[in-house]
Amino acid sequence: MLKKMGNSDRPTTTAEPIPFLDLAAQQARIKEGVDARIQAVLAHGQYIMGPEVAELEAALCDYTGARHCITCANGTDAILLALMALGVGEGDAVFVPAFTFAATAEMIPFAGAVPVFTDIDPRTFNMDAASLARCVAHARDEGLRPAAVIPVDLFGLPADYDDLGRIAAEADMRVVADSAQGFGGVHKGRRAGTLGDITTTSFFPAKPLGCYGDGGALFTDNDEWADLLRSMRFHGRGADKYDNVRLGMNSRLDTLQAAILLEKLTVFDEELVARQLLADRYTAALSDRVTVPHVADGLSSAWAQYTVRLPDGVDRRALRECLAERGIPTNVYYPTPMHRLSAYADHPCDPAGLRHSEEAAATVLSLPAGAYLGSDAFDHIVSTLLAHT
Repeated sequence: MLKKMGNSDRPTTTAEPIPFLDLAAQQARIKEGVDARIQAVLAHGQYIMGPEVAELEAALCDYTGARHCITCANGTDAILLALMALGVGEGDAVFVPAFTFAATAEMIPFAGAVPVFTDIDPRTFNMDAASLARCVAHARDEGLRPAAVIPVDLFGLPADYDDLGRIAAEADMRVVADSAQGFGGVHKGRRAGTLGDITTTSFFPAKPLGCYGDGGALFTDNDEWADLLRSMRFHGRGADKYDNVRLGMNSRLDTLQAAILLEKLTVFDEELVARQLLADRYTAALSDRVTVPHVADGLSSAWAQYTVRLPDGVDRRALRECLAERGIPTNVYYPTPMHRLSAYADHPCDPAGLRHSEEAAATVLSLPAGAYLGSDAFDHIVSTLLAHT
């Protein structure tokens, strides 16, 4: 449990709370460039699908190595668009990890399919290949057709695309890589954006590459799917916006957000280096006290979050309150696994159970991170955490 404090151990609150993610420091660094980009959009006035959108899509293709990038309104829409382009629908099963945010699963019923929940690897928090294999067999027993698997690059770490991809291929399924947290990560020499048949990502402000509102994108090397995605994000348009050749949706990225992302992309690699250095420092300082993140050889994380597992006996709620009193914010991603949420309680899951997902939900804790966490703040976080675990 949380160690008890004597009077001499009472909280020493910092002058200002430490930001969980210091977006203000990033904005100060790139303010001049962002202002110029915004003014350029205001000058030409093309607020929807303006030239910056195409410029961003080309830049993201160059960055990832993907043949096509199709921006959209947000990362949740991106998942639905991917399922629509793949023709996923009624009678289909789509496999997702139980330990992730609801957006990964919630678009599956909108496409007419059934989400099936897999367990996770307890070291990486990502989808477990053996669990996926069991779930595929279970879905078939339930009369469902295995159609797609959506691995999640949780906390920034690419999933096990080798083993997951092999199982998907054997089952004639497509892989939709949910890289909402993983953009910037690398899997054996390949960047996120090229690891699935279609990759989706989010530009929510707190993501590794985030805009100043909602935004998202899809990546694929398949020309046919890319054409479908461009049409479907724009009301199913054909030759023009009044030629609706298929069902679609309104999911276009605002030009202003594209302009902001273009400026942020200029410092993105430097920020990834800073995030890695911070993660290395956390790992060195905390590995004897908590379970630190595991990154396998050949992989690199975008470090969307630095998430540890607390040891047995630590009262997570009390620890969070203790840290908060000292100006240290923390978060729990995610306190309830998907199969325990009321919206998904009746959906199929691994017949062997989802023990690792439940254990992770009960023990994880995410610490302040990002590219702009200062040394004094880091020292304060580490010393306080070590003193009270």
